[in-house]
Formats: sequence, structure tokens, C-alpha cells
Amino acid sequence: MYAILDIESTGGKYNEEGIMEIAIYRFDGHQIVDQFICLINPEREIQPFVSKLTGINNAMLRSAPKFHEVAKRIVEITEGAVIVAHNAQFDYRILRTEYRRLGYDYQRKTLCTVDLSKQLIPEAESHSLGKLARSLGIATSDRHRANGDALATLKLFKLLLSKDTDKKIITEVMREETHGELSPNQLDIVLNLPSETGVYYMYDKDGDLIFIGKTKNIKKRVNQHFTNVGSLARKLQKDTKKVAYETTGSELLAVLKEYLETFKNKPKYNNNPRKKLFSHIIGPEQNDSGYITLKIEKSKSLRIDKMGFNGLVSAKSFLEKVRSEFELCPCSIEGDKNQGAHDKDTVEECNAKTLSVMEKYSTYAKDMVILDRGRETGERSFILIKSGVVQGYGHVELNYQINNIPILESIMTPMSGDENVTFIIQSFLRKNNAPKTIVLNPKP
Repeated sequence: MYAILDIESTGGKYNEEGIMEIAIYRFDGHQIVDQFICLINPEREIQPFVSKLTGINNAMLRSAPKFHEVAKRIVEITEGAVIVAHNAQFDYRILRTEYRRLGYDYQRKTLCTVDLSKQLIPEAESHSLGKLARSLGIATSDRHRANGDALATLKLFKLLLSKDTDKKIITEVMREETHGELSPNQLDIVLNLPSETGVYYMYDKDGDLIFIGKTKNIKKRVNQHFTNVGSLARKLQKDTKKVAYETTGSELLAVLKEYLETFKNKPKYNNNPRKKLFSHIIGPEQNDSGYITLKIEKSKSLRIDKMGFNGLVSAKSFLEKVRSEFELCPCSIEGDKNQGAHDKDTVEECNAKTLSVMEKYSTYAKDMVILDRGRETGERSFILIKSGVVQGYGHVELNYQINNIPILESIMTPMSGDENVTFIIQSFLRKNNAPKTIVLNPKP
């Protein structure tokens, strides 16, 4: 017996979501034998993006029954049945959370149609419910509403049952009752993590480092590892016994630390950093007419006077941005279709604008400090660069420390730079919300 289920939740922080709509079809493998469809008053506000996606608003739920009023009915219709859902670990976790609030330990076995479809329909371009249904010709309606998605999941499940001709896969993917729900150890781990930007480190039972990650929200990201599907998630769920972390405040600093520490430690579940994070470079070159031009090249090497990009599209986009920002003449960009044309600017004026691009966005030969968010109020993170090369990072509270290189060097944690580090820093400095920079050896 199966209970095909879909839940629409309010959204919000982990373990604070509430159920606002539920649809359950009790299915005996051939036909529907019972059903329950209901809006639920979650007794909390719906996140705006959820309301926009589902069309359900707070006003619609004021007169709906609260979860404790329908809890018995849900227990009855799912009794002795395997819960089937698309991304079952999410629906099952939300359902168990609601019952835990009532002091009841709700447990059922679960099947996930995402897992089943990946095994039985591996050629599908996407295994999301909407795209999968569309590619299989499954009629759907009321998408992102519990009843519409539950019916689509039921139709998909029927198809998957028919495709499972040897009847082995369903047995193999049958989950334990607690799958999709954090184990007591995992729950303790997650509850003790901060919702802050930083780097986290996952260890196995022998104390070996098995994974390093960076994120803007450590608690949320580790929780995702413990509840997601996929080969990496399964490995981390099985092997992780301890999680340590280091908050950075700065996203740039978190990215740099993850890259450098992954490269150094080579945890077994991390993809080893690619030899090169960039594929194209841009730099100034003087042509026969005396104009300094910006030229895109495909390259596996990033000279210190060049800027790196992770693709041709990214490089072209940057040139379009600086063309407008610095009012560059067509003669300043190599390959411009109007490159032969000249504006009223002289060669010297055109070249000055081109060099201004490099001065703003390149770290070449600079002594500079990159300032970004700190770990707490009143603190700022810094990255020290000397002669264009990263020296180290740290955190400061006092303004006078920032312009004093010896002080920064005394309090920083050394960090070795390479081409990829230069690329990462350049990429962040090109963002619209780029960190603040202070040049310590400005030209007179």
C-alpha cells in the first residue's frame, strides 16, 4: 500500500516551516482507495516567494483547520503505507516536524520518485516533477498546489511501477523510516552550527577530514548535505560524524579558504580543484598605431598584468561593461567591429582610459588591502596584497590598523597565492557589490 503525498509549506528557516496545504492519495498499486486534500492554518506567516509561487496567501488559511485538527486523519490514511513523494526527504521531514511539535513520533517508510526516475529513466533531461511530466506526456494541472502535484506524482509513480519490470529497484531504494530526517547525531551537529558565512569541515569516525565547503549560511548548507539526495549527499550522510567550522564574515574570504584548504588537504569527497579556474584572459597590448587595446585571448596561463575569466561570454560581458563605464573608444578594444574608427580623443587620451580599466580592476603590482564584512558588528575582514600577490588575511576593528602594513602582517594568517587565487580575487572585484579596496602605494 502506498500514500502518494505532496505538501506545500510556508518556507522559512529550517525546522520553522509549517504545512499550509496537504494532499494524500492512498494507492494500492492499482487504484486510489482513499484520499485527503486540505488547506491547513500553519499558525505562521507565509514567505512572500512561496505565496507568489503557489497562489496561497495568509487570508486563505485563517479559517482552515490547524494541523492538530487533521493529524489523526493523516495518521489513519498513511497507516501501513509507504509514503511516496517527489523529493520525499523534504515532505517527510516537514511532516515529522509537525508531529514532533505535538509530541508524537511519526514514522513511515518512504519512496522518492526523484530517485526512482533517475534509475528507471536515466536519459531524462531533467528529473524535476514539471519537466519530467512534460517529457513523458503526463497531464498536469494546478502546479505548485498540493493536489495538482500529488496527482502528477501518482501518475508518474504508476509509470515507474510499470517500467520496473524486474521489481528490484523499488526494493533497493526503499528507505529506512528516518531517511530524510536528521539522525540524533546529525540534528545535534546542525543545531550547533551558526547561520553565518564561512567554511565548514566534515570529519568521519576516524577523525579524517572528508569534505570542505564554503557557504553564506553554514547551518543551512550542512543541513542540505544531510537531507539532500544524490551520491555526494548519501556519502556525507553515511560518513560524517563531526562538523567544524570557521566563520569569515566575507564571502570572498570563504571562497579563497575553501580553494586553498581543499587544494592542500585533498578531502576524499571534494572534487580536486581544477588546474585552472579560468579559460580566457584580457590584458593591455599596444598596437602598431600606438593605441593600447584590450584583447581577449584563450589561455591556460594568467600573467600578473592580465585579468582572468571563466569563459568567453564572461570576458565579452566585461568589455561591454567597461566600454560604457570608461567611454572607451572603439580603437581601445581589439576585435571591435568599429575598431578603425576614432573618437575625438587623442591617442594619449584613449590610452589613459584603457589603463584606467586595468588600474581599477587589476591587482597588478599593487600594495593594497581588500576590506569586506567582518564576523561581528564593528569588525572588518581584510586581505593583504603586496606587489600584486596575496600575502594573507585577518580581521581588524581599528581603522588605524588598515593602512599600516607591518601591523597587518603581524596579525594576518599567511595565505599563499597562485593564478587561481588571483582570478578569484579579480572576479570579486568586478562584481557590482565588490568589496572595498584601499591602495597603499597610490601613484602621485
